[in-house]
Amino acid sequence: MEKVLALLENIGSYLLLIRISDVLDIAIIAFLVYSLLRMVKSTRAENILKGVVAFLLALGLADILQLNAISYIMKNLVQVGILAIIVLFQPEIRQILEKVGSRNIKLLKVFNDPKQQSELETAIDQTVVACKEMSQSKTGVLIVFERDIRLDDMVRSGTMLDAAVSSELLKNIFFVKAPMHDGAVIIRHGRILGAGCMLPLSRNVNLSRDLGMRHRAGIGMSENSDAVVVIVSEETGSISVAIGGMLKRHLMPETLGKLLRNELMPPEEETEDKPRRTLAEILGLNRKGDKDDVGMDV
Repeated sequence: MEKVLALLENIGSYLLLIRISDVLDIAIIAFLVYSLLRMVKSTRAENILKGVVAFLLALGLADILQLNAISYIMKNLVQVGILAIIVLFQPEIRQILEKVGSRNIKLLKVFNDPKQQSELETAIDQTVVACKEMSQSKTGVLIVFERDIRLDDMVRSGTMLDAAVSSELLKNIFFVKAPMHDGAVIIRHGRILGAGCMLPLSRNVNLSRDLGMRHRAGIGMSENSDAVVVIVSEETGSISVAIGGMLKRHLMPETLGKLLRNELMPPEEETEDKPRRTLAEILGLNRKGDKDDVGMDV
């Protein structure tokens, strides 16, 4: 009993030494670890992270058991391993830094150009008209609406343009015999920035097998950026939208317009005071005939 009381007294004396800065320090580290685990969950980085944890546990066990030779080898491997981890996690590290660097400062929204907003609204209307017509003719379409993360690397992979968005221009670009019909159109601030652009394919191994390369490229683009990607299937003519790695298929043109406006032109009061509505919530506004399609297809 005396040992228990002595232990409690020691714990109490240690607790009195804890400062507010220590609690804050621990909370920040815990938040960073939690955020890291959330970001790598269900990605290829998850298995790599498990391997790193297993290696560190083996290193600790070797020290405890005084396996000097194994401990020496593993400690030297750690120095090389740090560089190896940076190389292996390079895509994820780049994506995290891009997201951190693209955070909008609310005060800067006051300086938004009204002309850009008008061009964006026109671009959305013209995109909906073009997708409706190309859906009927079963013409393959891949249109990327850039948001905060700039897609200059993707633009350079195709033909750089600077043109107003019109349904006729989009139909000409994606015409089956046109030289740029196989690539993607990238739209920035309501203007076509590039056409025939190459996009990264999705790394998601759980995608449906009936999805072609156009859909996988659209999903891959949405995984690697905050872009909104519009896809029209060449086989079925169905309209789809990829956002944040999720794909919603079989959209009506009216639903496409609502979704694009919510994602690209959210109301100011909703942006500042309320969280942006999810893709499923927007599609829940669709008419009764579309209710069966509200779930996410991936």
